[in-house]
Amino acid sequence: MKTKRNLIIFIVVVLLCGWLGVFVDRFIPEQPRGDTLGMGIWLVFPLLTTILLRAFAGDGWRDIGLLPNLKDNIKWYIVSLLVYPGVTFIVLLVSDLFGWMDFSDFNLDVLVSVFVGGLLIQFIKNFFEESVWRGYLTSKLLTLKVSDFRLYCIVGGVWGAWHIPYFLVFLSESDIFSVLPVDRWLFALIGIVTMICWTVMYTEIYLMTKSIWPLVLMHMTEDALVNPLILDGYIKIAQGKEFLVSPTAGIITTILYLMVGLLLRTKRKKLEREIVSKSTTTVIVKI
Repeated sequence: MKTKRNLIIFIVVVLLCGWLGVFVDRFIPEQPRGDTLGMGIWLVFPLLTTILLRAFAGDGWRDIGLLPNLKDNIKWYIVSLLVYPGVTFIVLLVSDLFGWMDFSDFNLDVLVSVFVGGLLIQFIKNFFEESVWRGYLTSKLLTLKVSDFRLYCIVGGVWGAWHIPYFLVFLSESDIFSVLPVDRWLFALIGIVTMICWTVMYTEIYLMTKSIWPLVLMHMTEDALVNPLILDGYIKIAQGKEFLVSPTAGIITTILYLMVGLLLRTKRKKLEREIVSKSTTTVIVKI
């Protein structure tokens, strides 16, 4: 089957392209950390693969999700913009109440400036990412009638596994320790689990809107807000509490994102039942 064949090609390329980047970087040692040719290969190849599969392998372009579909979906755009700030605020509030974080270096004005300044570049970067993970992988798996939970696991697992070369090689150890005090392999495992949990809310908003744009906005907000918050040192987490309240991969944080996703799933299922009920009533009336 064409779709299955192309998905296998896509997944193989995604899982290997980062290691190709690592291999290339071995021959170009003098490169700025975090901005190497190998990282470029890792970032670009998944999108390039989807373009080639759509253009030359029969996948086509109809299900890419480029239409904004704003009608009846404005609320989901608002949810997309507020999920990461909302969960982050809850985690910071809980941490402040229990003394799990040091906010002495927290400067809201500077953080807002960094956040606003990073929006455009993150919007562009995440348009490319969401064209891959939701616009291609999720949409193609949906044509195969994959169950919800298998969909979450496959998309989240592949998305997370794509990051393995990043976690093990490209990402600096200082950035890893800013998030969690663990070695690279454990960080990679936690990262994959985190992305599977995140995938639930990304998938559900995609299913309700049939558009990648709310996901681009959501991903943009995460990268522009949460990453600088922890990586730039605006907060310091008490030793031993990182696993609980890290804004990126803490247990409480991840559970909250998973709960958001499952609540969205409940809402989607309710809407689907209402649509089926209305359709059945209309048929009965016509008869």
